[in-house]
Amino acid sequence: MTAVVAETAHRTLTAQLGPLTLETGVVLPEVTLAYDTYGSLSPQRDNAILIEHALTGDSHAHEWWPGIIGPGRPLDTDRWFIVCANILGGCSGSTGPHSIGPDGVPYGSDFPLITVRDTVHAELLLADHLGIDAWQAVLGGSMGGARALETALIAPDRVERTGIFAAPAFSEADQIAWGHIQVEAIRADPQRGLGIARQIAHLTYRADLELNHRFGARQQDTNEPAREPGERYYAIQSYLDHQAGKLTSRFDPDSYVSLSRALMDHDIRRGRSEDLQEALAGAGGRFLVAAVSSDRLYTPDQVRRLADSLPAGTVFRTITSWAGHDGFLTESDQVGALICELLAS
Repeated sequence: MTAVVAETAHRTLTAQLGPLTLETGVVLPEVTLAYDTYGSLSPQRDNAILIEHALTGDSHAHEWWPGIIGPGRPLDTDRWFIVCANILGGCSGSTGPHSIGPDGVPYGSDFPLITVRDTVHAELLLADHLGIDAWQAVLGGSMGGARALETALIAPDRVERTGIFAAPAFSEADQIAWGHIQVEAIRADPQRGLGIARQIAHLTYRADLELNHRFGARQQDTNEPAREPGERYYAIQSYLDHQAGKLTSRFDPDSYVSLSRALMDHDIRRGRSEDLQEALAGAGGRFLVAAVSSDRLYTPDQVRRLADSLPAGTVFRTITSWAGHDGFLTESDQVGALICELLAS
């Protein structure tokens, strides 16, 4: 019991960060970020690491990145002070569509358009709030990787190392299309659509080889009556329905739309340069970029293109997994080794 408590010991806090002007020019009058911390900040405030969660994640990094944080783990809390903030636009304690707007009611679908860069600016305010001048590392996968990359570009003097897992330099047509379908499902029917959006997304998060092996064309044993005479209910349907139910019980549909739109718009070239190397030239610190071998959302080639375009010295690695995009979450041993490699650089 003692070891488990030590491994997951954390504090969940909120910070009032004042106003934030978004890229659109809209001003959020008061931004709040919920965040978790692990370990202790050194007197010199020079041992801090920021973790960026993915689209529907939250600040409880020890729950969705098992085996990574704690004493003796790759993110050793006896050495490092770990921070993970719930993203601006989220629904787990940070300012988002559920927050009260200037008119005294929740923003809901009227929450202003945000970008990945806006979320980074909010986290830089959090760093100021904590008295952290520079992160020893910023680490993230998927949308978290996009945020980590933008942090190194927006504030190159405040990031020593950046770890990017299963994330590209910009969203391409295929990823924008998947996001569009999910957003439209929610707009058609917010509650039911959120579950459908999750099912669509989950098929991009996992690889076909894994799903075929785990479920095949087996029918699910169930005591529920068929919705139609003779209708079959397959194991893969049950699995997807389960994933939908898990998300709809904890996530806000308007937050899902807001964050999906931000990820669809992710493009580090915007306002910098159409030439990818030129756009990335101002990135600060050292980089480790990792693709997942079976990723069909952000393919290894797309992630490799980012690594090849970053400044000299960038390390590219491949996480071997049949789990698909989610390999950056499921392959804890490989990811932990990569984090150790980055922190030792």
